[in-house]
Amino acid sequence: MKNVVLGVSGGIAAYKACELVGSLKKSGCNVDVILTQNAERFVSKLTFETLSGNTVSTDTFDRPKVMDVEHIALAKKADIFVVAPATANVIGKIAGGIADDMLTTTIMAAKCVKVLCPAMNTAMYENPIFTDNLKKLKNLGYVVIEPEIGRLACGDTGKGRLADISKITAEILGRLSPREDFGGKKILITAGATRENIDGVRYISNNSSGKMGLRLAEAATARGAEVTLVLGYVKEPPEPYFKEIINVKTTGDMYAAVLSELKDNDIIIKAAAPSDYRVKSRHPEKIKADELTIEFEKNPDIAEAVGQKKSPSQKLVIFNAETENLIENAKKKLIKKHADMVIANDVKKEGAGFDVDTNIVTILTKNGDMFEYPLLSKREVADIILDRILEL
Repeated sequence: MKNVVLGVSGGIAAYKACELVGSLKKSGCNVDVILTQNAERFVSKLTFETLSGNTVSTDTFDRPKVMDVEHIALAKKADIFVVAPATANVIGKIAGGIADDMLTTTIMAAKCVKVLCPAMNTAMYENPIFTDNLKKLKNLGYVVIEPEIGRLACGDTGKGRLADISKITAEILGRLSPREDFGGKKILITAGATRENIDGVRYISNNSSGKMGLRLAEAATARGAEVTLVLGYVKEPPEPYFKEIINVKTTGDMYAAVLSELKDNDIIIKAAAPSDYRVKSRHPEKIKADELTIEFEKNPDIAEAVGQKKSPSQKLVIFNAETENLIENAKKKLIKKHADMVIANDVKKEGAGFDVDTNIVTILTKNGDMFEYPLLSKREVADIILDRILEL
């Protein structure tokens, strides 16, 4: 049984740590919880003791149930140390080497993998003092699961909401029992939207956030792959641990980058949403007119070009977002693009559209197989897609 030490600091998201304990217990982990004094104001010690089945630590000077130095004992016991939620205060303490309570003392003594899950107001998250602290900890090897963009408890909308519990759980379990089934594989993944300029200030694009592509890149890396990420415009910054990140703006840029990298990769996953059309005559200055007529022309088809140029040993995986005739259109796209697999989703379904953390997908393969899945987190979908790629 793997041992998870979970530190809970004093933010409103502390209640979500209860779900995390339950999720880890269901996955067969032993969970020891450390609460800060502020965290206990949000969720009681008894709640976590009931959920974890273990005594909860709060005070460095509590008399231990057995005669052992408790923070050292927990530090030695931990296979992984997770802080969720991690407030600006506790992250600042850890970054500064301050150990003045049970949580910060124990994490300083721990030599295992350490995972931080920040959660706070957007203004705090963007404060340069905090960003410097987080960058310092990343450079020291701490794993950071970035918060999400959404409505916060204070009423603001922005980045700072605790990451989805399923994503945190997947990250923890992946690091406790790493899967190396993609070891030695090189995977090129595209993510995000492209933009086509109309004039000096306007452009056409789409609502893709890039989250599905980023979850795929994270999952593939966790399973041993060397990932090259061709990145359009995304709502969240990518983690820095990929083999290479190539930033692009237009569909033409993405087309050139993908074809340049094609020969060096075993698997190509086209999760980006490149613009199908570009403006035929772009104006360098801002257009000022009462009426505006724009003429478009077709952009190059990246997936089709890859399908035509890839070698028999290379695998091409594409995505197909539809609003009607999902399976019929996906089958047509699979054939037309010379792909090995297509992941189809109906963007009209709640939880399956753009800029959300979940998806509802149907996977079709060139072998004629079809697999339908319910609403899942995009990280869960990413691992399912990788599992199916192994079966091709």
